[in-house]
Amino acid sequence: MIKELWISLPVKDLALSKEFFKRLGFTFHLRHETDNSMAGLVMGSKGLMVMLVPVATFETFARYNASDTGAGTEMLLSFEMDSRAEVDAMYSLVVTAGGTIFAEPEDQGWMYGFGFADPDWHRWNVLWSDISAMPG
Repeated sequence: MIKELWISLPVKDLALSKEFFKRLGFTFHLRHETDNSMAGLVMGSKGLMVMLVPVATFETFARYNASDTGAGTEMLLSFEMDSRAEVDAMYSLVVTAGGTIFAEPEDQGWMYGFGFADPDWHRWNVLWSDISAMPG
């Protein structure tokens, strides 16, 4: 049985990435508070771990080159907020922290959200949804 899922993202500048996500209000696993080799970004109430790993270390773990996120997207990471207001608040934090908005906030009725890229161009989708109002 799977105990946890850790998502590892290669980053070019660990200090810059840590500062960016701190400015968005995220916390880091205590083990990585002062660790400069990698950082465990704690996501959500269940504590999903997104590891920010320097590119050279990432390539050692993966035994393959890291994707060029400036030329293409390796994945879209999505996280859901509790309300539309929280989506809007996160939008403001992302803009203030220097993130790149690739999709402005959009209301689809049952879902509301926007997309941004972090300093390493990993793409994130921030949304709120009302599944009971989902068409179909």
